[in-house]
Amino acid sequence: MNTLFLKLIVNFRDLVSRAEGQDLVEYALVVALIALSATASMQSLASVISSAFASISTTFSGAM
Repeated sequence: MNTLFLKLIVNFRDLVSRAEGQDLVEYALVVALIALSATASMQSLASVISSAFASISTTFSGAM
C-alpha cells in the first residue's frame, strides 16, 4: 500500500512539473471534488433511507 501511494506521489509530481500535464491535473482536481461531494451527499442520503426503513419496520412490528 505504501509503495502504491509513493508511486502515486511520484507520478503526480511528474505531471505537475510538465506543462502538458497541467490540464490533467486540473481534471483530476475536478474529479476529486466531485467524488468528495458525492460521498458527502451519499452519507446524508444513507441516513434518510435508514430512518425510512426503521419507520417501516416499526409500522410492521406494530401491525403484527
